[in-house]
Amino acid sequence: MSPSLSRRDMLRLAGAAAAVPVLSSCAGAPTAQNTAAPGTFTVYWNAGHDYQAYRKVIAEFEQANKVKVNLQKYQWPDLRTRLLADFASGTVPDLVEEPGGWVQEFAISGNARSLQDFVDRDGQAMGFPSDWQPVTVERNSYQGKVYGVQLHFTCNTLLYNKAMLREAGVEVPTTWEEFLAAAQKLTKDGVYGVALNQDHTYMWPWMVQAGVTPYDTQTRKIMEPREDAVAALQFQADLIHKHKVAPVPVSGTDYSGPQKLFSAKRAAMIFTGPWDLDPIRKTSPDIELGIAPPLKNKVQATQAAGVSMLVPAKASRPELSWDFIKRITAIEVEQAATKETGMLMPRVSWTELPEVQSNEAIKVFADALPTAKDSSQQVRLTGELGKWEEQLKVMYQQVLIQNKPAADALATFAETAEGFLK
Repeated sequence: MSPSLSRRDMLRLAGAAAAVPVLSSCAGAPTAQNTAAPGTFTVYWNAGHDYQAYRKVIAEFEQANKVKVNLQKYQWPDLRTRLLADFASGTVPDLVEEPGGWVQEFAISGNARSLQDFVDRDGQAMGFPSDWQPVTVERNSYQGKVYGVQLHFTCNTLLYNKAMLREAGVEVPTTWEEFLAAAQKLTKDGVYGVALNQDHTYMWPWMVQAGVTPYDTQTRKIMEPREDAVAALQFQADLIHKHKVAPVPVSGTDYSGPQKLFSAKRAAMIFTGPWDLDPIRKTSPDIELGIAPPLKNKVQATQAAGVSMLVPAKASRPELSWDFIKRITAIEVEQAATKETGMLMPRVSWTELPEVQSNEAIKVFADALPTAKDSSQQVRLTGELGKWEEQLKVMYQQVLIQNKPAADALATFAETAEGFLK
């Protein structure tokens, strides 16, 4: 199995092996028999990505290949649990959508199939990799071979309440210093200037803006330059505990807390991605929503995010899997999905579409994509991403929630990480 399986994953795997009959009956997961049943093409998909644009692709795929697509929808933790159990049993789906990071992890462990032979044959005709943002190809490759194809490519940036900034006489901030000053002016009358996320992945835009490299595989140094990493982490904590311009985040698995505060007009600014645009508009249609480019510290940058597709190594019909990937990543499908949901996409040509250029919100995110950096790729290539993420979460919440000094927390984290990043 994967060298990067964490203790949590092992517990999930053990639980999944025991609970497969329950999953099959109450969560709609396929049984071992029908996963590879003739005439059935099984796809593991995120529950939030069941778009009409994709349903149309599925219908065309079914007709062209004379199969029935068995679309199994999961939340990410449940999908991972199921997939790990499948890897252990040897009975796997035909195609998997993953939340970012799993492609290289499972390439290392031998659980993902190389797609390089298909890319060599069809890549030029489908515009891959030339029409994909370069970082999306890098994050789905291992040892010079492609193992996954990006489906959505996104990032996060600053969302703000235009009316609140206008009433406070605050200009839209572009730097950390301007942001702090704005947050201080906006904090009043039960409203916070900003709401930060307890989810540790939201630390990375700050880190990349500070010029921090999470892990260097050559030098094996962690979070360098260290003083810049400390400053970036402490800056976030100080917004909460020193400047009092942000509430203390609530620890948990829900990343929607800041969006809910923003929608309730209890926070004037948040850092998030296009995934929160629709909830904000639905819950608070009266908010004058503003979207700003990523902030600048040493550099102007943000974090790369988004989902990809992989084919399990033991999938019995990789040709069909590849055909599905080609169909669902076509530019006209990206166009339809963006028009339907506002989702950002990985093709360079997508950024030039009318739906993108004419949409004020989407265009800001699209313009930021070339500055997006993958914060975990070098760690993924060690096969130890699971341990890294667990320790990172502990460290981040110690600083943001418990107000532990950033220098101490980072030193402890780095010492722990040095023990398993070998």
